[in-house]
Amino acid sequence: MKSSKSSSFAVNRRRFLKTSALAATAVTFGVPALLRGQNLNSKINIATIGAAGKGASDTDHCATENIVALCDADQNHCAGQLKKYPKAKFYHDYRKMFDDMSKSIDAVIVATPDHFHAVAASAAIQLDKHIYCQKPLTQTIHEARRLRDLAREHKVISQMGNQGSAEDGLRRAVEVIQAGLIGPVREAHVWSNRPIWPQGMGRPEGSDPIPEGLDWDLWIGPAQMRPYKKGAYHAFNWRGWVDFGTGALGDMACHTVNMPFRALKMGFPTEIESETSGMNGETYPLGSKIRFQFPARAEMPALTFWWYDGGKPKDGARGGHDGSNKPSKELTADVEAARGEVPGSGCLIIGDKGQIFSDDDYGTRFYVKLKGEEKLVHYSRHEAVSAIPVTLPRNPFKGDADARQHLEWLQAIRDTKPGMCFSNFDIAADLTEIMLLGCVAMRVGKKLEWDGPNMRAKNAPEAAKFVKRDYRAGWKV
Repeated sequence: MKSSKSSSFAVNRRRFLKTSALAATAVTFGVPALLRGQNLNSKINIATIGAAGKGASDTDHCATENIVALCDADQNHCAGQLKKYPKAKFYHDYRKMFDDMSKSIDAVIVATPDHFHAVAASAAIQLDKHIYCQKPLTQTIHEARRLRDLAREHKVISQMGNQGSAEDGLRRAVEVIQAGLIGPVREAHVWSNRPIWPQGMGRPEGSDPIPEGLDWDLWIGPAQMRPYKKGAYHAFNWRGWVDFGTGALGDMACHTVNMPFRALKMGFPTEIESETSGMNGETYPLGSKIRFQFPARAEMPALTFWWYDGGKPKDGARGGHDGSNKPSKELTADVEAARGEVPGSGCLIIGDKGQIFSDDDYGTRFYVKLKGEEKLVHYSRHEAVSAIPVTLPRNPFKGDADARQHLEWLQAIRDTKPGMCFSNFDIAADLTEIMLLGCVAMRVGKKLEWDGPNMRAKNAPEAAKFVKRDYRAGWKV
């Protein structure tokens, strides 16, 4: 039997080691993270800002936790969620929610229209709340950098809602490309069947009565006030308007460009040039083609990346276009041979030794064709792919990609491990910034010579108002 003295020493030593470990965590992650981590087995208290639409599924994916508050400018729009979570307090205004119950909230989901992302997310982060924000992370480049810096400063666990990040296929594609299977990559092409909402039109005249339960002033938020017009903006068609959304590029590129962005370590482009069906100052166009030029990066050569969306006007078609904006037939010949047609959305990465094609917006599937081979082959059946080692961690959770990405965020909160989130703001802000540069190029209407570190178009000072916008009184980031 051990003496009481030695037992006391062992207990004190264990206590010392435990205290030392906690102190180390405090140094690494900050005191707020330490305090949150002391009750790792309890449920996480979550509030959702933008509780309807995508916010509903975001909340539902976290239903194992305590949903303590739901916030939405339209109470009727989120009536189903209020019924599903009867213990959650309802607020129109997230500022009032934070005033009332900030101490009762651990983490916040932001799933509002794009123009609201940064003001809501920054408020949450500055209160030391962990944050899950829908894509695109922000509406402007300045906001993307601001959220990234705030997340670092406050040491919160962050995740952007591009759920393909949780897919094994996306992570495998990154490994395969970075292993050099298709050789140095000098061009990449991504195309989308978006927009599937109205774009290319002017602002409607007049106004309509504001529906009961909708706080129109709150819905407008940091944007400049305009009259409510039924069906024009709320609840879905906001994406096409430059004051509220980011168009087809902002909606889909954080999904479809996610894999090549990671695999090719894109960084800052030096030139961005767009060709559109026409910008009118109110909405994004029915179709666009955008060239992003990236310089050589470490072991990677200079890269030309092309984005395509929409097409020519077509009456009666979904989104009002024919979907004709795609890479040339010469580039997509192998895709058409394999499928009989070129799909409405896709990603084609062309290397010196072969090509990779993905027909899945979220990176679930990709196909490989090396030089000398006859056709594209699914990566799981390609012999050369099987020899490439696994180097990236896989998401271990069950369910579809959306559920797994939320579970990854929740586990990262419990473990106080920001790096566990594969789309944390350090990564998501950079991806979002590149895509938003396409929006800036469309709005300026000429080629941009981009100074990335300083967020400045060297040849177009008029771009500055689209890089950093002015907020309506009462709103800030």
